[in-house]
Amino acid sequence: MEKGMNRREFLKASAATGALFLAADFGDPVLPAYGAVNIPEAEKIAITIITDNYCETTRPSYKIAKRSGEYFYAEHGLSCHIETVVDGRSCSLLFDFGPSFPGLVKNIDLLKIDLEKLEALALSHGHKDHFGGLVELLKSRKEKIPKGIPLYVGEEAFAERGVGKRPDDVRVVHRPPKKEDVEGLGFGKIVEIKDPTPIVPGAYLTGRIEKVTDYEQVEGRWVKRGGNFERENFIGEQSVVLNLRGKGLVVLSGCAHVGIVNTVKHAQKITGIRKVHGIMGGFHLTGAKEERIRRTVADVKEMAPDYIIPMHCTGFETMAAFARELPNQFVLNTVGTKYIFTP
Repeated sequence: MEKGMNRREFLKASAATGALFLAADFGDPVLPAYGAVNIPEAEKIAITIITDNYCETTRPSYKIAKRSGEYFYAEHGLSCHIETVVDGRSCSLLFDFGPSFPGLVKNIDLLKIDLEKLEALALSHGHKDHFGGLVELLKSRKEKIPKGIPLYVGEEAFAERGVGKRPDDVRVVHRPPKKEDVEGLGFGKIVEIKDPTPIVPGAYLTGRIEKVTDYEQVEGRWVKRGGNFERENFIGEQSVVLNLRGKGLVVLSGCAHVGIVNTVKHAQKITGIRKVHGIMGGFHLTGAKEERIRRTVADVKEMAPDYIIPMHCTGFETMAAFARELPNQFVLNTVGTKYIFTP
């Protein structure tokens, strides 16, 4: 590495960051102090949407959104390629892997994503619409994905999940691959995190997200813990936090089950950076009550982001509300769009 943070320095920074925080049980997490995370400023951030629910081949480029006219595969899920440029050096990662391998790999090929340059893989949470394409991608592209690449996950990423009215009446709807089977593919070690963690220079995962709003109630199904099913509280859900030079934070969520407002406020707290340049990703508001949508949009509006780019599980009603209330900031996402953030 000619410029910026080399790999050894980056790993030292990761270890130092982890030492700042304490592990905690499910009931009372110890959260980081204000401004505890120092994210290097990026002189460029590029986020390409590999998988999302919506595709429109004729939609033109708009502001920071560069469109492609290819016939992409749209499906209910999310996957993104993230590139940061810090001190002149480019780094890249994949965040989430969509619900299926065929859709994921078709879009990767159409977008000409260079898997050989990846330095990390990251998973927002263990639901199939974000996890489904991972294993087959690793198997099918083993000659391209670098050996030793880390896969960052939050807590309970590999837990079974189900639906039902009672814990003794749960129907399992998702059995993720076993952790040891994924590691057995020979790529790299799975890194389970609880705290804000750097994954490539200029990009952090949030760690456990503090819940501070009174209306963003977690509406989980069931997750298997220690042989028993308990209510899912998404303690391990991760979002990506980036810092654009002179412009502020760019926050990318997978589903934001704990609330997009909670997620952005958490990013502001851990970094000590108030200015928000972009908020994007799934906001988990499909079918939400009108009051929750209204309060979410009002709180996001108060944050005054330069761009708001809802995706995936946000829901039509919420997207329409954002388009109405923040018309100059709203960007409609389509599969294959590349968002380029520069100072």
